[in-house]
Amino acid sequence: MIGGWALVYIGKAAIGTFVGADAEAVGSQFNDLLANPWELLFWHTVFMGIVVFIVGRGIRSGLEKAVNMLMPLLFLLLIVMVFYAMSSGSFGRAVNFMFSPDFSRLTTEGVLVALGHAAFTLSIGIGVLMAYGSYLPKNINIAKTAMTIAVLDTSVALLAGLAIFPLVFANGLEAGAGPGLIFVTLPLAFGQMGGGIVFGAIFFALLLVAAITSAISMLEPVVEWLEEHKGASRVKSAVGGGFAVWVIGIGTVLSFNLWSDVHPLGFIGFFEGKTVFDLLDFLVSNVMMPLGGLAIALFAGWAIRREGLAEDIGLQGSAFKAFMVILKYVTPAGIAIVFLYNLA
Repeated sequence: MIGGWALVYIGKAAIGTFVGADAEAVGSQFNDLLANPWELLFWHTVFMGIVVFIVGRGIRSGLEKAVNMLMPLLFLLLIVMVFYAMSSGSFGRAVNFMFSPDFSRLTTEGVLVALGHAAFTLSIGIGVLMAYGSYLPKNINIAKTAMTIAVLDTSVALLAGLAIFPLVFANGLEAGAGPGLIFVTLPLAFGQMGGGIVFGAIFFALLLVAAITSAISMLEPVVEWLEEHKGASRVKSAVGGGFAVWVIGIGTVLSFNLWSDVHPLGFIGFFEGKTVFDLLDFLVSNVMMPLGGLAIALFAGWAIRREGLAEDIGLQGSAFKAFMVILKYVTPAGIAIVFLYNLA
């Protein structure tokens, strides 16, 4: 559904909808989108159609080359946005907000939430790592690749913060507004900057590419499993898996409008007030991903032969021994703590 938001905003940016609009007008446009179930459903369907089409044809054919070109472009565009944000008048406040620590406010809860977010943003605990890992050439050093991914992921997150938060503060918006923040603050910036129509359209197009690459990587393990264990063709597996996701996604679409007052598990105090969207978000982030990560860590640490693991990962000697200690003991314990805390 959120991938559908990106599709909508490509068009809005390209036709200059945000040019000269103030914060209230931009926020109103976003709220109007959320309130229209049919429009949300249409773009949700289009997005899933794109994902199913790509997965049905295979990931390497065309997509890999496109991502190799477009993701660095997104990185560069974020840098441009950071330079623009410097002129907003609130850049210093944003830097202080992001980088001035107040250790008196650092609690166990904060640490655990950060660990959970790290697992989410790095796609740990779902089939993404296995799906993409299965396509890696033998000569790739997995340990170095993993470190590169962690560094780049953090760098993009910091750049996004430096691009967004100055605009948030400059326009009197709430810094903790959630996933809709990028669809309110950045359109506001694009509407006020020179060349904003072009930059805005490009940015949301690249955001769409990022959403698509994430979605196909999560559908790919399902398709691979259906192919290998059920003998289904790739096209049928992609259509079947994609249709299931589309159906579940209808609940998230309606959570913002027709079903905004529907709380399926509201009779349980822990889930009181949670819509279908909230429930899916909670169950995936706080239950399924930690359990998946725990299972993967235990399998890799205790079931796989050490000799093959050392060769595949590219670590030797003391580095590999330290890795195994972390994998077998520290990681499962850390995941278990995060999991139990999130359920408390």
